[in-house]
Amino acid sequence: MRGKAAEVTAAVNSALDQTLLDPTRLHIASLLAGTRWAEFGFVRTELGLSDSALSKQLTNLQKLGYVELDKGYVGKRPRTWVNLSESGRTALAAHVAALQDIAATAAAAGAQHQPGAQHQPGKQQ
Repeated sequence: MRGKAAEVTAAVNSALDQTLLDPTRLHIASLLAGTRWAEFGFVRTELGLSDSALSKQLTNLQKLGYVELDKGYVGKRPRTWVNLSESGRTALAAHVAALQDIAATAAAAGAQHQPGAQHQPGKQQ
């Protein structure tokens, strides 16, 4: 028998963004949601990633249209700036809302649980 929480969770799981299930990509999107056009070095330092690891993740996010990249120079030094696009912001908001729905539904189901017998850890019943 399926409980209400299982039904709601199944519906909410379809709202989860499969790309943002990856913790690194979720962290990147969350960090960028708080700013506009962050410098690559800032994002790398905040996430504790190598240049190549961050570049790979940004490429994946860019292919989906979640981030925008802009390359330029500061003086003679090349720089890359990263921005969370509007579609990236929308996807992040929907993903976080789905996670919150899962947590709230599960917590409500847990609060309604009435065990048949009083459980005492370490004691046989």
